[in-house]
Amino acid sequence: MSKFDTINRARKTLGLPECASMGHIKANYRELLYRWHPDRCPQDPQKAAEMTRQITEAYKTLMDYCNNYKYCFSEQTVKRHRSPGELWMERFGDDPVWGKKDKNS
Repeated sequence: MSKFDTINRARKTLGLPECASMGHIKANYRELLYRWHPDRCPQDPQKAAEMTRQITEAYKTLMDYCNNYKYCFSEQTVKRHRSPGELWMERFGDDPVWGKKDKNS
């Protein structure tokens, strides 16, 4: 199995979209682990234990990938990942109609 296949499988196990923040990864992991914890599924402890193992393995796979991912801090890359609000302010921030209103006026 290729590295992409392994990561993609882990992503799907945690119910994540193709793009997710670290917070989203952790939240889904906690939610799934809570749902499938063997103490919460007494009717089928073997399935709960297997799901817990899969969820934990998927989380470790994604954390390993994320912790070893090289981040680029160049101006071009940072600009490419601006939020919609930052993009709006950059384009229209000084515009008298669309920009921020001066509270002193």
